Amino acid sequence: MNSSLTVVGLAAVAVVAGALVPFQAGSNAELGRALGHPLWATLVSLVVSILVVIPIALAMQAAPPVFGATRYLPAWAWLGGVAGAIYVSSALLLVPRVGATSFMVCVIAGQLIASLLLDYHGWMNLPIREISVGRVLGVVMVIVGMVMVLWFSSTTKPAQHDADQVVSRTAPS
Repeated sequence: MNSSLTVVGLAAVAVVAGALVPFQAGSNAELGRALGHPLWATLVSLVVSILVVIPIALAMQAAPPVFGATRYLPAWAWLGGVAGAIYVSSALLLVPRVGATSFMVCVIAGQLIASLLLDYHGWMNLPIREISVGRVLGVVMVIVGMVMVLWFSSTTKPAQHDADQVVSRTAPS
């Protein structure tokens, strides 16, 4: 397969995955309102993730996990779960207050800044990638975009919908 087509295909999958993130934030925020606290929504969201991944792993006939190998992992290898919980909880708390666009542009800026450092230093056993002028300018452009989004975002209060209103709007008369 042509490597440029592979890169385009992988990039397309990443774009679709990224496009789902604001929907995750919005649905989790609604779940948090319904459950009475954002942290309960974080827990439910992560449990749903587990329930989705298990049948996919079984269908793909993934080899069972080798839990014995985890004792040799560096401490930072467990940060993925911590980061996931922090991200989901932050989205639950912030998206209703700042809006999906403002939240996501800040998240993306933070991801890019951290990614440049990860690439440059090869932290977390990632391959080292040089920081080029083009990559830095791209990240700077995102940061400028973040500032513009934040600067020009309105401060109107979003409509609050409770579960009964959602059901009544979708239920047939």
